[in-house]
Amino acid sequence: MAKMAEVKIFDNSNDNTKWELEKELEYQPLWDLAHGENPHQSAGILKTSGMADFEIIGEDALSYNDVINISELSNILSEFYDVCAVAIVRDSAICGVALAPDIEEAYNKAFDCDPMSSFFGAIGFSQKVTYEVAKHINSMSVKLIIAPEIEEDGLKLLKENKFTKVVLIKTPFKEFKHILQKEIKITPFGTLYQDINHSTLGKDSFNVVTKTKPTTEQIEDAVFAWKISKYARSNSIIIAKDFKTEAIAQGFASPVNAVEFAMNTACDGAKNAILASDNIIPTIDCVYAAAQGRISTIIQPGGADNENKIIELADKYNIAMILTGIKNYKH
Repeated sequence: MAKMAEVKIFDNSNDNTKWELEKELEYQPLWDLAHGENPHQSAGILKTSGMADFEIIGEDALSYNDVINISELSNILSEFYDVCAVAIVRDSAICGVALAPDIEEAYNKAFDCDPMSSFFGAIGFSQKVTYEVAKHINSMSVKLIIAPEIEEDGLKLLKENKFTKVVLIKTPFKEFKHILQKEIKITPFGTLYQDINHSTLGKDSFNVVTKTKPTTEQIEDAVFAWKISKYARSNSIIIAKDFKTEAIAQGFASPVNAVEFAMNTACDGAKNAILASDNIIPTIDCVYAAAQGRISTIIQPGGADNENKIIELADKYNIAMILTGIKNYKH
């Protein structure tokens, strides 16, 4: 039998607080959920330290999947807490994310990313939901929406919709990155724990390696796409332009297949767009596929064995390439 390491206290480099595994595992039952991932599975919520504050509107009980979607949406919106942002997920998979000067435009852009998948999905808003947005949501089948606030007329309208669950997020999205510092997963081989992925881009992790340089607008879109890639299942490829996702490929075993799928999904939307990869781009085939889609900029961790050839090929097709040195792999 393998010798188990004794785990006591972990230092948190962000705020110098302590995280004690034993205390974190002292869960208290909070309430039962409607069901688990499937209707035949029972489920519930256990209270833990530092939970986010939220309010469920109406009497409908949340399901296990609802809570997962709420968490995914909140994590994405925490990246864009200070602007009008809208994110849409279905079964915890990202369908679309967009930023805009107002929440209605952001919603329309996000919905346009993947309208089919948005049906029966969950939608998150970083700012107050207007009546016009609530009216559009009522015209389609949306399982869940979260927002910090909803206009009174819009909330009244949504309350009349028996299909859509509404959750008001009381904790500011700006504070979400400080709620959890560790992620815990129980397996038959032991309980795993790791730091939450709080990766950020800085001057030391942002290196343009091609002769072709990105414009200011392309850099802004690259950062936008990179942030979204943190929450997509690996291997993921995000195609984005004008603060709007054009295509999201995720959960692929092959990075090449992920790129090709994203290109086929984006079609003309890939022209002059950004390609963000959560993992190393390992082959020149990925660059060929990006070139065929007329991608302008690629942002990726870097570190491939044949990286020089990949960079040379990007220059051949006038594609700017940014290396971050940061993997955002996510199971």
